[in-house]
Amino acid sequence: MQFNVVLDRDEDGMWIVECPSIPGCISQGKTKQEALKNIKEAIQLCLEVRAERGLPLTVETKQVEVVA
Repeated sequence: MQFNVVLDRDEDGMWIVECPSIPGCISQGKTKQEALKNIKEAIQLCLEVRAERGLPLTVETKQVEVVA
């Protein structure tokens, strides 16, 4: 399966990564590479837990550009 993730750097320099299509699926790392490696593991675990609980594996998301 392929997922889009959002990668941001926080004020402490840590990279925070989230998978919007899996509620609550968030991880982090000291580097971008570490954060992306960690989110792959988090995605696998979140999918396992959601399957065990009978929840939908993913939710629909759509990225929309907004001009302010």
